[in-house]
Amino acid sequence: MRTNLRNVLIVAGASALVLAGCSSSNEDSSSESTAEATATETAEDAAEGTAEEDAGSSDPILVATTVSPITSIVSRVGGDCVDIEGIVPEGTNSHTFEPAPSVAALLSDADVVFINGLQLEDPTLEMAEANMREDAILVELGTVALPEEEYIYDFSFPEEEGKPNPHLWTDPGFAIEYANIVRETLTEQAPECADQFQSNFESFEAQVNELADAIREDQQTVPEGQLKLVTYHDAYAYFADNYGWEVVGALQPSDFADPTPSEVVTLIEQINAEGVPTIFGSEVFPSDVLAEIGNETGVNYEDSLRDDDLPGAPGDANHSWLGLMQYNFATMIEGLGGEAPNVEAVDITSPVPDTANYPQ
Repeated sequence: MRTNLRNVLIVAGASALVLAGCSSSNEDSSSESTAEATATETAEDAAEGTAEEDAGSSDPILVATTVSPITSIVSRVGGDCVDIEGIVPEGTNSHTFEPAPSVAALLSDADVVFINGLQLEDPTLEMAEANMREDAILVELGTVALPEEEYIYDFSFPEEEGKPNPHLWTDPGFAIEYANIVRETLTEQAPECADQFQSNFESFEAQVNELADAIREDQQTVPEGQLKLVTYHDAYAYFADNYGWEVVGALQPSDFADPTPSEVVTLIEQINAEGVPTIFGSEVFPSDVLAEIGNETGVNYEDSLRDDDLPGAPGDANHSWLGLMQYNFATMIEGLGGEAPNVEAVDITSPVPDTANYPQ
């Protein structure tokens, strides 16, 4: 009996050891599995958090632009998803502007370069093509927006020289088209900002359409047959074509030199024949010749129109495409004998802060 009891005790003890060993092994395995799962979840959470932080803190797109109206439009659409550097100083003749060698560094860093195109900024275009990264994008807004069959040629931009009138941005409809091209381009570059680009575009479109409606309303106050423009620099050809105005003549030759005596005589004859009440000069292109023509013909000479020089200073509410065109259209309508209360009443305040750099 003792032997049997001893054997039982031995067997029982051995069984207990086996069970204890199995229990310890299962507990260790369970603990290891729990630890591994916890570590995996922690790593995944950390990775997701890092990805979200990276997405939220991604650097803005670096955009280079040329003339200030284009800079303003791009800034209005891009908002804080873009950093914008203008190239052409305000008040500079953009047709003859030669970018400084330092601009090459900007162009080599830029993710997107927006220019007007239509051969307006050829020296800047050449520098961009020579210095931009292979993955950067160059967009010629006017060339994209305007079919070749709709090019306008005139005294300042004769067809035989092959350069069409490039001033699309003075027409509200084309300004909207520019903004839409900008929206599409920036969305491809920063899809995470797509909603912001769309919202900014829509608010700009609404204000431009309000200005366009006001122009059509106020231009009806101009005496019948007097929606006629005589300018120094022909920057309103597309606007005139779309709004029922007539460009009687422009003084500035295609080479931007002073007009010849015979050209001056021809313009005086046109002014007398058409009976225009005001001839419009340009703040960017002051002209003693046009002032003398005003004296010779007895018509008013208005020299404050701005083609691509925004009013005010950077940061001012009116320092924008909307501020520029509100001033120009009100000035033209009033200069032709009309009144512009609706144009002047348009709210040009931007809901999007303009942080672009405008060289002065």
